[in-house]
Amino acid sequence: MDLKPTSRPPRRAFLLGVQWRRETREDAENLLEELAQLVETLGLEIVGRRLLRADRPQPRFLVGSGQAEECAVAARAATADVLVFDDVISPAQQRNWEKHGKLAVIDREEVILDIFARRARSREARLQVELARMEYALPRLTHAWRHLERQAGSGFGMTGAGETQLETDRRLVRRRIDQLRREIGEVRRHRATRRARRLRVPTPHAAIVGYTNAGKSSLFRRLTGEDVFVEDRLFATLDTTTRPIRLPDGRPLLVTDTVGFVRKLPHGLIESFKATLEEAVLSDFLVHVVDVANPACEQMRETTQDVLAELGADLRKVFTVLNKADLVPDLARRAALARRFPDALFVSAESGEGLDALRERLQDWLPAARKRVLLRIPHADYHLVAELHRTGKVLEERHDGDAVCVTAILPPRAFPRFAQYRLAKG
Repeated sequence: MDLKPTSRPPRRAFLLGVQWRRETREDAENLLEELAQLVETLGLEIVGRRLLRADRPQPRFLVGSGQAEECAVAARAATADVLVFDDVISPAQQRNWEKHGKLAVIDREEVILDIFARRARSREARLQVELARMEYALPRLTHAWRHLERQAGSGFGMTGAGETQLETDRRLVRRRIDQLRREIGEVRRHRATRRARRLRVPTPHAAIVGYTNAGKSSLFRRLTGEDVFVEDRLFATLDTTTRPIRLPDGRPLLVTDTVGFVRKLPHGLIESFKATLEEAVLSDFLVHVVDVANPACEQMRETTQDVLAELGADLRKVFTVLNKADLVPDLARRAALARRFPDALFVSAESGEGLDALRERLQDWLPAARKRVLLRIPHADYHLVAELHRTGKVLEERHDGDAVCVTAILPPRAFPRFAQYRLAKG
């Protein structure tokens, strides 16, 4: 999504990461390695990388001027044509770097947006990606038209071609953003209608979540038998897919495969993908897939938990699955992981290890004999609504005077707790 007109797209990338004061060297190096994987996903050749140290962000180049000069020299010496920052840089910092270094400059956010744009398949995903890209591009339009400057000597009310084009483009981008938000709203309404039909027969529902490339889609294919798209690349799956499975005791379970998360995920993508990730928020429980073959698996797990909390899905029950166990033959490391995640289950979507145990565990997690009920809870007891989210599935909330009317699906053990608030059966 390079906004600067060029004769050819960049092909040779030089990566820049920053180890901030409270960050360990190992964490910073892991993030830079992850950036390398993201950049390679775009098909760029990495010709060099550098990890800098800094106490705090600097306004002009994000890092000090001396460090900026050294990096620009190193990138030109490596014949790079684009600098890629692991941290988000402001439009002004991007302009300063390009003017100083004579190279195209992008950041981690732009890389992720480009990957999402290439991988989006459904209309919903394409709309969401385009919205995020438009919101990212809007403050950078000045940079795109910097070659058209104000006419020298123009007085009040007189502007040059660049400013006229800039204002025109801003209006067009804002108009497109408004249109995209309306279309995404319509998609959300259609999704809610489909979900309401599905919930007329309240089949239990699990959502598979986790870090990108943790093996969520491979596990989904193993459980459901569906021929879903699987690739050993970051963000191979952007669209949610829901399919039913039959557990060993014959009971049905709906399973949803969701988009993966990543550290430093652009906030605009979290916002624009809320419609897609509602499946995680509204599921009965989450199956959190962790890639235990990755040394940074604990940080990846924490990232997923942080994003789920931002989406409001942290109140769901979570069952942790340690995937790619076939790539961890060392018994001492397995024992350490078992101590770190005592309630988790080792599986391998590739070899099939642990899948029978996983189906049994999913069966144990299913609520039994659930009922759909309508409750009227006074505002004075509003704390019970949060309890409803934890113990059952809340389908709808509607405020009515001094109370809130809640439609929910509850397990038998919760009936006595909410009996006094019950109005009717669903």
